[in-house]
Amino acid sequence: MSKKLPEKLFDAEAQIYDSLLKSFTNKNTTRIAVDIRFEGLRLMPIGIRLSKKLIDYKYKPLLAFGDAGSTALARRESPELGTNIKSFKEIMDNKLDESFCNPIIAISPQPYDYEEFEAMCNDYRGIVIMLNGKLDDSEVGIGSVARDRRKKFIMKWEQIYWLQPFKNAALLHSYPSKWTLFKQTDNGFIEHEVFEKKPNSEEIFESLL
Repeated sequence: MSKKLPEKLFDAEAQIYDSLLKSFTNKNTTRIAVDIRFEGLRLMPIGIRLSKKLIDYKYKPLLAFGDAGSTALARRESPELGTNIKSFKEIMDNKLDESFCNPIIAISPQPYDYEEFEAMCNDYRGIVIMLNGKLDDSEVGIGSVARDRRKKFIMKWEQIYWLQPFKNAALLHSYPSKWTLFKQTDNGFIEHEVFEKKPNSEEIFESLL
């Protein structure tokens, strides 16, 4: 069964909450990827709202950032979360476990965060939610062995939510539904094709033709 294409960001966030709660029932899923691929999207407010929503559901989320500046800014933006906001380095230094916090919500780790982010994930047995991760965006200066290690690490993540706009189209995946390509018509966006797995750019282009 496919999901309806969200009209607003808050609609997409509601779908993310629903997908997360359903994925949490699968005890084998501890590395979760969530992506909203809109240009210029401010991720910190989304992470803060997601943290508060999970607290409402009696979880103990930890909001995590790759740099100290973003961590400090998030603490100023949402002081009520207090010690629930940390940098990747602070998490590593404190050797957290899932009894203290679960899940960790990692905000957009970048290629230059990879080593620290991977080490953090390897040390933590609980759930990690990666929001708009970009670990595979840059391979400049990476040897083949390191590149293979990075690919294996990225493959461990289960994509439970994906929303990406295209020209006159949009791709949506919301766990446990399949991947749905929507096409814009005079009557708005309508379901165009459903895929078992994430379609690549060529498959999307051919489908829309």
